This record gives sequence, structure tokens and C-alpha cells, in this order.
Amino acid sequence: MELLSFGRKKTAKWSPLAITLLASLAAFSCYTSMYAFRKAFAAGTYEQQSFLGVDYKIWLVIAQMVGYTLSKFYGIRFIAEVSGKSRAKNLIRLILFAWLSLLGFALVPAPYNIIFLLLNGFPLGMIWGLVFSYLEGRRTTEFMGAVMSISLIFASGFVKTVARIIMELLPIGEYWMPFVTGLLFMLPFLLSVYGLELIPPQSEEDQRLRTKRIPMDASQRKAFVKSFLPGIVFTLIIYVLLTILRDMRDNFEVEIWATLNIHDNHIYTKTDTLVSITVLVIMGLLILIRNNLKAFIVIHIIIISGFALAALATIGFDLHLIGPVAWMSIVGLGLYMAYIPYNAIFYERMIANFHFAGNIGFIIYLSDSMGYLGSASVLIYREFGTADISWGLFFKQTVYVVSLVGSIFGFASLIYFKRKTFIYKKFKTTLPKTQAKDNLLGADRSVEANKIILKYE
Repeated sequence: MELLSFGRKKTAKWSPLAITLLASLAAFSCYTSMYAFRKAFAAGTYEQQSFLGVDYKIWLVIAQMVGYTLSKFYGIRFIAEVSGKSRAKNLIRLILFAWLSLLGFALVPAPYNIIFLLLNGFPLGMIWGLVFSYLEGRRTTEFMGAVMSISLIFASGFVKTVARIIMELLPIGEYWMPFVTGLLFMLPFLLSVYGLELIPPQSEEDQRLRTKRIPMDASQRKAFVKSFLPGIVFTLIIYVLLTILRDMRDNFEVEIWATLNIHDNHIYTKTDTLVSITVLVIMGLLILIRNNLKAFIVIHIIIISGFALAALATIGFDLHLIGPVAWMSIVGLGLYMAYIPYNAIFYERMIANFHFAGNIGFIIYLSDSMGYLGSASVLIYREFGTADISWGLFFKQTVYVVSLVGSIFGFASLIYFKRKTFIYKKFKTTLPKTQAKDNLLGADRSVEANKIILKYE
């Protein structure tokens, strides 16, 4: 505690740029390390195993996804209400539980060890919300969020590469590999949590520009959903589609590359690193747009462009205009151009634009719960309904569907939120100046004021 207190006194005197770099690095490192506990098992193929006539890896993916999905539903309340004082303890407890679950996965013979992947997934589903709560509501949240978010792209391929190298270098099999990989990343995770704890709280300028971030009780969560229900529905549809596509690429990337006749343990890191850097530049540049509405519109354009890019790349691949590596890389870029904003930046600017007192953890976990539920459903359908289709073909077909439907609802979301902003601003001008300032633009705007805005429509 003394070391932490000393560190906080030091960082409190740092420049905003130094604090931004610290927060970005700590968040990126923390979530990348978490991936070692979540995705290392996916580096195995478990080809010699099956259970009830179903590929064993399918059972493992489904089990972890069920745990992860349940975690997201639990996180709707937990993340929205958690206080800053307990974040670090919760992060450490969750990662230790996930790691011990991997030990159970290694010790208990198949197929009984499937349950340990479900137990592993539950605590890991709450890591994102806890880590991002250190970053939200700041002038540089876009940049910090972008750096953290590219861990979603980079970490999966990186962890799989590390896991496969571990199996090559050490005399361990696929069942011990996840536990050993987690051990390798435990120290970086703990150091990252310490770095997050050194981040100073929101400044007054942050609160003025982005709204004060506070825990949300049940009445505030209900008011938020009622205030933006149509837009939330559009967003959930898009996010479910993106989660399905992203999880398919993430969990079965080894099989997809094999379908394309590419067998290279380093291909995951090579392609994902390029995608990560590109997405980081695109998302990081949003920090230059101070007007929240303009930034919100640009974010919609980026999302829609991502869908278009993925579709065009797939058409080019079908016409033999580009090869498999270019296709997977471009589709990955388009996928994450659309997916990454919903993990942070989209809701960050949404709350800032409407000056809604609360935090983004609630809406992110509402989206995640629906997204992973949809992903698990499609995975089960694919395995039991159309199991004769290769992962490569199934992935390509999914890209077409997600790109088309996602673009349609992306435009619907853009139109809705522009109209909602117009109504909000019009209502604001009808109030006395002092009331408009205190109840609508202030960081501590009351729940009652939020409800008034809803009724105005």
C-alpha cells in the first residue's frame, strides 16, 4: 500500500501526455495478459479427441463461451455499480480464479475437464469493464481506448503463437499448455494492474468535456435504456453480428488458415499486428475531434466503412483478385474497424454527446451479453446443423451476411442518433439558462433530468 501511495503522489504531478501513455500501456498490457488465460487453449486442435460424436475443441469453445456469456449478463450490474476502490482486488481475484480453472483443465482427464473451461470463462468476462473504467471519461479516452482495444486484435494471434512455441520447446501437451501460458503472463498482468492503479482520477476539465463518470444504480440503468431504446436495439443487432464473426475468426483461426492451405505458426501474429497498427491509427485520430457529435458521426462512418471493406475483400477473393493472406488481413481490418468502436469509443462519445451521468460499463456489458449469446448460438447451429461445411467456407459466408446486415443497421443507427441529438439540443434551449446548465450540461446531472429528456420525444 505504501508503494502504491508513493506512486500515486508521483503520477499526480505528471503531465497529461505522460499519464495518457501510462494508462494506455497499462491497459494494453493488462488485457493482452488476460488473453493468455482465455485464448491459449485455442492454439490446440485436440484432433484425437471427440465427445458424443462432436469435435472436442467445439465443446471447449462452447463451454468457455457459455461461461463468458454468463459473465457478461452478471457484469451488467456488477461493472455498472463497482467502485474504484475495489477494482484492483477484483482484477487479481478474477485472474487467479481463471488460472486455477486452467490447472483443473490440465489435471482432470477428458471429457470431464470441459467444465473447467466454463469456469475459466466466467471471471475473464469481467476484466474488460474493470480495466476500461480506469480510462473512460477523459479527454484522451479515444487514444487510450484504441490502444487497449487493439489488444483484442493483437493478443489473440500473439498468445496462440506463444502457446504453440511453448509446446514446441517444452515437453507438455495441449492440456497443460493453457496453464503454463497463463503462468508466463501472470507477472505482466500484476504489473499492469499496478500501473492502472497509478492513474489519477478524472480532472475537472475531463468532467466538463466528457461528463463525470459515476456508478449506475438500477433506476439510472433503466432510464438510460428508455432514453435510447431504438438506438440501443440497432447497436445490439450490429454488435451481435460482429461478435459472431469475430469469435469465429478468433477461435477457429487455425482451422480457417488450414482450409486455405496455409500452415505457419507465425501467420496469426503477422497479420494481426498489421491490422492492430492500422486500427490504432484510425481510432487514435478521433482524439483530434473535440466536438462529440462530429466524433460520433465519424465513428458511425468508420463502422460502416469496415463492413464495406470486408465485403469487397471477400468479393475480390471469390473472383481470385487477391490471395488468402490478403483476404484474411483485409477482412480482419474491416471487422475490427467496425468492432473496436463498440468496445469503448462509440459509447464514450455517446454519453459525452448527451451528457448522461453514468458510465459505459453498463451498456458495454449489455451489448456483450447479447453478442456472446448470439455467437454461442451460431456456433452450436454450425456444428449440429451444417457440420459438413468447412470453417473457411462458413467464415466466408458469414462475412457476406454480417457486412450486408451490419451496413443497413449502421445507417439506421446514424440517422437515429443524429435525430436524437437534434431533439436533445432543441429541448435544452427551451429551459431557463441556469436550469439547462445545471441539469443538462453539468457532470452531475440528475436522473430526473434524464427522464425529462426522454418524455420530450
